[in-house]
Amino acid sequence: MNTEVDMKDVELNELDPEKQPMTGDGQTAGGEKNGNLKTKGSDEEVAFTGLSKEELMKVAGTPGWVRTRWVLLILFWLGWLGMLAGAIAIIVNAPRCKPIPEMRWWNNGPLYQIGDAEAFADGLAGVEKKLDNINQLKVKGLVLGPFHTVQADQPSTLNLKQIDPTLGSKEDLKAVLEKAHKKGISVVLDLTPNYLGSSPWFGTADLNDVLASVQDAAKHWLDLGVDGIKLSDIGTANSADLTPLLDVLKGNDTEDEAVKKMLMGVAEGFSAAEISQLLNTSGVDLMLSDLLDTNLQGAQRIDAVNTLHMEQRRLGWGLGAARRLQLAKLAVSRALIRLYQLLLFTMPGTPVFNYGDEIGLQMQDEKPPKMIWDLEKDSKADEAAVNATTEADREEYSAVRMWFKSLSDLRGKERSLLHGDYYPLQSSVSTLAFLRLWDQSERFVTAVNWGQVEETLQLKLAPTEEVKLPKSATVKLSTDPAMEVESTVDLDKVTLGPGQGVLLQFPYKG
Repeated sequence: MNTEVDMKDVELNELDPEKQPMTGDGQTAGGEKNGNLKTKGSDEEVAFTGLSKEELMKVAGTPGWVRTRWVLLILFWLGWLGMLAGAIAIIVNAPRCKPIPEMRWWNNGPLYQIGDAEAFADGLAGVEKKLDNINQLKVKGLVLGPFHTVQADQPSTLNLKQIDPTLGSKEDLKAVLEKAHKKGISVVLDLTPNYLGSSPWFGTADLNDVLASVQDAAKHWLDLGVDGIKLSDIGTANSADLTPLLDVLKGNDTEDEAVKKMLMGVAEGFSAAEISQLLNTSGVDLMLSDLLDTNLQGAQRIDAVNTLHMEQRRLGWGLGAARRLQLAKLAVSRALIRLYQLLLFTMPGTPVFNYGDEIGLQMQDEKPPKMIWDLEKDSKADEAAVNATTEADREEYSAVRMWFKSLSDLRGKERSLLHGDYYPLQSSVSTLAFLRLWDQSERFVTAVNWGQVEETLQLKLAPTEEVKLPKSATVKLSTDPAMEVESTVDLDKVTLGPGQGVLLQFPYKG
């Protein structure tokens, strides 16, 4: 028994021959040393010390190495000079970027007019609460009023510094200004004196005194934080001296072009040529006309745009906006509402809308319509309270608002639509088409048909123009069911249904 235990200890203490280290000095299990293979000189340490400094210098000075170094040096500098020359050639031959024109805040997006704060949102306090909703439309300016106190045709009752208490207070206006500015929205105040009466400026005999009151009130409101002043019938005001009022506005300017103060004028009943002259003589920063309201024929409208497109950074376009009427007052169908929204957002100039235009709000009578909110409300929650007609209207209002937002967003992103050059393509009694482009940016073609029958437009540029149209373009936005977005359209034959419009897009090719 003890012998077996001792033998196990011996077996455990012995190393497995396969696990013993294979060293030259070790022994195998049998007590024999591992065989060592010795070669001649294996016990001698071999070390390579390389060339000494003297030897290196001697080799480096040989004619072969000298020529090699010179060749490598010359190749290096030739390569460097070649890359420099190539970079210069690329810069010189690259197409020059056209400098961006001077842009003021009113050139960067649509203006949104709230002529009746009570109908819009129950007064100025309601306007402040609805600014989040307004901001979703990507508007850059809010035009408020008029809401100062005055009795119709009574200049002695005019108080341009007093807000009608039924609409709000100065503190309410301050709240609107503060919140709007945080959202990047500027606020313009309409100071048209006799807005309730028969003539915006009372009588001719009162003009100078009323202008002095406007000048004083403008300083008061600008000091409060208002970003601009709007005046109707600027043609009449221009017959007097507007210089003191302009001095007040410019005196409140800063070095920042984005926050310049604006004088906005409204001109009704003027031709395109007269509007151009009025722009040069009145000194207004933005002129809103009724040219789209009165010139209902395509040829007349294209002539107006041709005359004024060079003034696009000082020109406002609207349908009904000059008279503070909703767009739906003149665009009598839902299809036409979308068509005119497309037209206004893509014309050269600043689009101006009245509240409710973004949903196609219909006017029931001559009074300002009550704004409709809560378009996203789910009628299924209370089907008994909402009849089928009301729900259909709600869905249409929501769809028109989405269309409006997509146009506003696109205009803010695309330089060709924001401040691009304008080229007429085609016009007729009921159609209008034009090209907008800027330098190397995407190009856009707007084509609209406000007639009652289908029209086929053949889009062509004047032979003298250096710009060329491609054979086809891609549909970017469309009101016509026959033209699907992302489909391709031949530009020599664009067919539009009655009351339909399309925005086409094609890339710049150098």
